[in-house]
Amino acid sequence: MHARTNRRNVSLAKPAARRVPTVEKAHARSRLSNGRDVLPDVDGRSVVARRYRDIIAAVISDQGGAEHLSEVRLQLIRRFSGTSVLAEQIEARLALGEQIDIREYSLLVSTIVRVAQRLGIERRPRNVTPSLGQYLSNKQANEAAKDGEPTE
Repeated sequence: MHARTNRRNVSLAKPAARRVPTVEKAHARSRLSNGRDVLPDVDGRSVVARRYRDIIAAVISDQGGAEHLSEVRLQLIRRFSGTSVLAEQIEARLALGEQIDIREYSLLVSTIVRVAQRLGIERRPRNVTPSLGQYLSNKQANEAAKDGEPTE
């Protein structure tokens, strides 16, 4: 990053027609990027913030885990979670017998459906198959344990 700006150094090594910016490692990331905060300047202990975080965690799990998700997909998950929390708040008011704005609720539901379609509503299983190296080291450790040899 430049000394007194928030701009990242961008390397343009290809010819002008094929330039693709590559971003160097950022030295100072926000608390949001580091995962310390759910939302900027929001106390994560409120009921709404906890529900928002719970929905994010559940959807990330359904998508196969955070390590398999792009930043764009993570942002879609955040938008899905936010609109879902808002819809739940409206549904709570409806259940209490209060009047709701049906247009606002319909717009939220429509948005949730569109974002869910982008994300995909089917669960993606995590790949738990060990690599060949892991398999062979586990097999060797198991055979050594059967023979009574100490393992590393």
